[in-house]
Amino acid sequence: MRWGECTSTQLGRLELEDRIGLVPVGATEQHGPHLPTDTDTRLAQAICDGAAARCDATIVLPAVSVGCSLGHGTAFPGTLSLFPEELTRLLIRIAEWSALNGLTRLIFVNGHMGNVAALGAATDRMRFCRPDLRSAWVDWWNASPAIAAEVLADGEDIHANRAETSLALHVFPELVDLSAMSGADDPDRTDGLTFRYTAEVLSSNGVTGCPSQATAALGGRLFEAIVDVVATKARDGITEKPPLPRPHGRTPELIEFSGGS
Repeated sequence: MRWGECTSTQLGRLELEDRIGLVPVGATEQHGPHLPTDTDTRLAQAICDGAAARCDATIVLPAVSVGCSLGHGTAFPGTLSLFPEELTRLLIRIAEWSALNGLTRLIFVNGHMGNVAALGAATDRMRFCRPDLRSAWVDWWNASPAIAAEVLADGEDIHANRAETSLALHVFPELVDLSAMSGADDPDRTDGLTFRYTAEVLSSNGVTGCPSQATAALGGRLFEAIVDVVATKARDGITEKPPLPRPHGRTPELIEFSGGS
């Protein structure tokens, strides 16, 4: 079930307090010569939809389609970006408004490495300032150790690589430029570096990894494994409670939750 496909009346009839929300968090950025710029959003959306199909007590919220993509610079056309603090505030706002509708448990399903800092900041702030809300996030590329090993087989700082391209071939094959994919391999050049750099000085074409090795079959296996992890977390999260009771009189009021600096 997708939030955006429900009417106001339908949402009002749902017992959202008994559901868990899945929020696709993607990006709009260059993905080399062979993948569309909304790859991260499409993958996060598909994973959320797949997990929701396996866990009835879920609802998929509208996707965040612009993330923190500063690392891609401007040399390769197509990137749109927020700053980390802007994305953090956006994620918090989504959680606030979800709670106003009765939905107090969210799992952000992340499709882009550059969003990790903002997701960490947002969920950290929520667990401290709003203990009545439950929030977590899953990065699809390391949803489990086995998934991470497969995804990172052709580099640590991967982008539009073998695994991501394989997922694209499985989820939206009609948007993959196969002729460009075959010659798009570019190595991971971050090994041994002290500092962080933008993509234009790390990659010759916006790719890091070996998309020429991608297959739809690998994408299908990865997709099923990732969806299974997210669905399991959703099922477990619906009934999860803190291991210990919260001490009385300890509700924090030290910082403004609404996103002020």
